[in-house]
Amino acid sequence: MLEHGGRLRAAAQRYGIAEADWLDLSTGIAPYGWALPPIPASAWARLPERDDGLEDAARQFYGCQSLLPVAGSQAAIQALPRLRAPGRVGVISPCYAEHAHAWRREGHELEELDAETAERELARFDVLLVVNPNNPTGQRLAPQTLLDWRARLAQRGGWLLVDEAFMDCTPEQSLATHCPLPGLVVLRSFGKFFGLAGIRLGFVLAETALLVALEELLGPWTVSGPARALAKALLQDVEGQQRQRQALLLDGQRLEALLREYGLTPGGGTALFQRLVRDDAAPLHEFLAAHGILTRLFTAPSSLRFGLPPNEAGWERLRLALIDYSKERP
Repeated sequence: MLEHGGRLRAAAQRYGIAEADWLDLSTGIAPYGWALPPIPASAWARLPERDDGLEDAARQFYGCQSLLPVAGSQAAIQALPRLRAPGRVGVISPCYAEHAHAWRREGHELEELDAETAERELARFDVLLVVNPNNPTGQRLAPQTLLDWRARLAQRGGWLLVDEAFMDCTPEQSLATHCPLPGLVVLRSFGKFFGLAGIRLGFVLAETALLVALEELLGPWTVSGPARALAKALLQDVEGQQRQRQALLLDGQRLEALLREYGLTPGGGTALFQRLVRDDAAPLHEFLAAHGILTRLFTAPSSLRFGLPPNEAGWERLRLALIDYSKERP
């Protein structure tokens, strides 16, 4: 299995610091949410049912009538390559590594691209994978560019697969409202924006025939009853969503400004994370870990991803650590 952020127990063992004493900035998950509604006892006692209102709430939230809830967008990432015969797949890289891993595992020929290469060579591919906004670079591609690519791919029976896991703070840039279109598949993550990664919920937005095939592949009851009940309530809480979106946007700007203040200029990011591309990424990662601050280290290229602190104590702790590092580095 591939490495991911959030492996706090492993870090606690490696550095000899108790889990409770860490400031975990290694994921791009919102570090706060809001008071959770009660879950009905029936959600625990009965098998999940599709007419409980979750799909309707999601359709309203995403502005799309054709969608399927899944056990986290990761479930769709692993299953979608099985719905196509082996072919040529392009992925705009670097990005979330599970995409390339899943398509290679199912026998597809995969090629890493940048946006400019994808534009020029789109005709060579059966599927193009795009993470937008990109994780970990923060790069954003314009909706019209992606729609143009979708049209070219769809003419040949191809797919444009767009992972919008970090799109909830900028919904105006989403392709969700353009679904269903032939050849367009959009993935949305529930846990990142709502700060509930443990719920394991995501949505696939696509044509009905594709969703039927995906549901048959995944099998029944992929999303638990409690997850469905909780998600339905939060997807209907428009005021709570507005507060969360505003808070995350402000904190994203705050994190970027804090890093700049101590000479660590981000090379991109979103409301939920900032990315540093630096030769000293590994030493900085180790320095912060020794102070009980966990970041996400990437080696190709040498870079760090910082998530958001959860509270003022966390912000101050990060600030003091950055001051100490600025004094020690050459």
